[in-house]
Amino acid sequence: MAFAHTIRGTTYRFDDLKSLLAKASPSRSGDDLAGIAAESEIVRAAAKFVLADLPLKHFLNESVIPYEEDDITRLIVDTHDAQAFAPVSHLTVGQFREWLLNSTQTADTLRAISRGLTPEMVAAVSKVMRNQDLILVASRCNVVTRFRNTIGLPGTMAVRLQPNHPTDDPQGVLASVVDGLLYGCGDAVIGVNPASDSIASTVRLLHLLDEFRLRFDAPVQNCVLTHITNTMQAMEHSAPVDLVFQSIAGTQKANESFGITLSLLREAEQAALSLQRGTIGSDCMYFETGQGSALSAGANFGVDQQTCEARAYAVARMCRPLLVNTVVGFIGPEYLYDSKQIIRAGLEDHFCGKLLGLPMGCDVCYTNHAEADQNDMDTLLTLLAVAGVNFIIGVPGADDIMLNYQSTSFHDALYVRRALGLRRAPEFEAWLRRMQIFDEKGEFTLSRRTLARLLPQKGLEGLA
Repeated sequence: MAFAHTIRGTTYRFDDLKSLLAKASPSRSGDDLAGIAAESEIVRAAAKFVLADLPLKHFLNESVIPYEEDDITRLIVDTHDAQAFAPVSHLTVGQFREWLLNSTQTADTLRAISRGLTPEMVAAVSKVMRNQDLILVASRCNVVTRFRNTIGLPGTMAVRLQPNHPTDDPQGVLASVVDGLLYGCGDAVIGVNPASDSIASTVRLLHLLDEFRLRFDAPVQNCVLTHITNTMQAMEHSAPVDLVFQSIAGTQKANESFGITLSLLREAEQAALSLQRGTIGSDCMYFETGQGSALSAGANFGVDQQTCEARAYAVARMCRPLLVNTVVGFIGPEYLYDSKQIIRAGLEDHFCGKLLGLPMGCDVCYTNHAEADQNDMDTLLTLLAVAGVNFIIGVPGADDIMLNYQSTSFHDALYVRRALGLRRAPEFEAWLRRMQIFDEKGEFTLSRRTLARLLPQKGLEGLA
């Protein structure tokens, strides 16, 4: 179906829903690279006018990727909840924005409609919203998940402790784990990106992290962020797998480039659930996404990168994830050119994921050849924390020495928690007090004796 809008005597035409969504998107270098971006700001404005007047019901009748050609489109259509959609089914995109911003909409209201919304609907409404709109609505979306602790409660923000090491050296990994715990990080997950994809390395790291957890009876979950098939093989070797990790994207072809299918994700989740390793819950999947992943795989089918990203969230909510993480600036400036684009993308992703009912976190990050710096990341970190992000990433010194990109550090998490009065996961916070790392007021109380207990047994005793 074609669309048109006239501004000052000039009519701007859009061939179909896919084109309309692309032209209405805020400026993005990835859409420019794909040749689908608006040619000018006036074209972008015309597209937003048309999009704002488009009924939400239209998204149930026109797909951006044909049903017959894409399993994610089939997933979106086949699992749509008409009853959940009913309260907003009479609205246009613009009216839906106003409905979301109405102060009467509570966390319960937003949760009730989440399964009635398609990714394309939430992508569309985000395109006619300002940053403050995205923040306000997301801040009302509380998505709570549990494994060994509780993530996403109002007034809390968790941190993934990311102790990567370029050679997977056990002492190096444990040193970073201890460093993060001393800043009160690690309640989301202690998650290692392995330098090696070997099953033996995965199993070794899993045992290393689990032995550390058991030694201190820490209410945390661990994860080695290897390919899902490696994790499944690790389970066959009786490795202590808590969470199953996988990067996902918004088209079938992009996911195939990752070596995954929807059925494989379901199979892995069932395998992890059968281990019954969670103590207070069984949310056992960990997904990562990022704008530009489908385009970088040559699998975007002319769909703008933000809509592709939202479609990845349909994949995530097919399962029961503990964590979903948009790695917002990791792919590089070809897709998000500068800090303005990175900040906008981070807010969009968090908003869309939360509105679709997902436990969204964000890796507030950039590559060194992007037009961004750590001050820009401070800005996005603060905005996301105000918006109620479930978790962020903590990397020693904000510099990942294995993946070679810039993220947020342990002390960045400490800053935003103190500035906004955000607590940690309650079970983890209680553990920090028992370990005498923080006191009841959240103040640092570490003694040399506690530090000596936490340090690895070999090589680092002198630090105590």
